[in-house]
Amino acid sequence: MSVKLFFSAIIKFLLGVVLVGALIFLPAGTLNYFNGWLLMGLLFIPMFFAGIVMMIKDPNLLSSRLDAKEKLKDQDVVIKLSGLMFLIGFILAGLGVRFNWYILPVGVSIGGAVAFIIAYILYAEVLRENAYLSRTIKVQENQKVVDTGLYGIVRHPMYSATLLLFIAMPIVLGSLYSLIVFLAYPFIIAKRIKGEEAFLEKELEGYKEYKLKVKYRLIPFIW
Repeated sequence: MSVKLFFSAIIKFLLGVVLVGALIFLPAGTLNYFNGWLLMGLLFIPMFFAGIVMMIKDPNLLSSRLDAKEKLKDQDVVIKLSGLMFLIGFILAGLGVRFNWYILPVGVSIGGAVAFIIAYILYAEVLRENAYLSRTIKVQENQKVVDTGLYGIVRHPMYSATLLLFIAMPIVLGSLYSLIVFLAYPFIIAKRIKGEEAFLEKELEGYKEYKLKVKYRLIPFIW
């Protein structure tokens, strides 16, 4: 573990907390927004401890997860659309509190919280199974195709986990309007997957054979 990696991780974590908090609570005009605090806790407490574990056990994986600079130009639109989705979705949730728009029932938000936790567990399992995971599309030195565990069910289990994670976010926030915005994510991630698979077919040995072995990309029996 390097000092540079440690400070980079801490700074990005704190910036994430401040940014998400600002996007939720400033539009709400109040800190008295339980659903907002619930999402912040669900999102950042596990992230903090997961970061500590990776920092101790696998600094290379942590470094790879922190690298968000996408090198493939055709993926720029995917990154921008994702960022726009989060921006609009979080702001709408906050505005819903300020202007007393329709708020989802408490039981629905609790169900969203449960789905969020399940998604985080799936995400952690994907990180455990695949040491080559990064936030950007690339092939690392000596990288091999992972085809066991969740990778034996769908080709992109990390995106499957984030799909559940991101759809659960507006439900936890209790915002129907935010949920409508986040429903764009399956289409955004589908575009990313198509570009990623085209890249991996060219650059990663055995990926074409893996595609024949595992039929579904994101959701079993659907796509």
